[in-house]
Amino acid sequence: MSIKYNKLLKLMEEKGVTSYTIKKDNIIGQATFKKIKEGGDIDTRTIDKLCKLLSCQPGDIMEYVEDE
Repeated sequence: MSIKYNKLLKLMEEKGVTSYTIKKDNIIGQATFKKIKEGGDIDTRTIDKLCKLLSCQPGDIMEYVEDE
């Protein structure tokens, strides 16, 4: 997968947002968070929710890395 979410995980840590918090508050589900950690596909609604939660832009939480 060419989209990486390492920026998201780092930003969550910096802002004190845990995976438990986003699941408990119904921001995203457990399966979606697992996809993020494994570099899977997520939809734009999920990106929207995460950007609202973290007060950021999509480029702040993900990046394109060309497959080698």
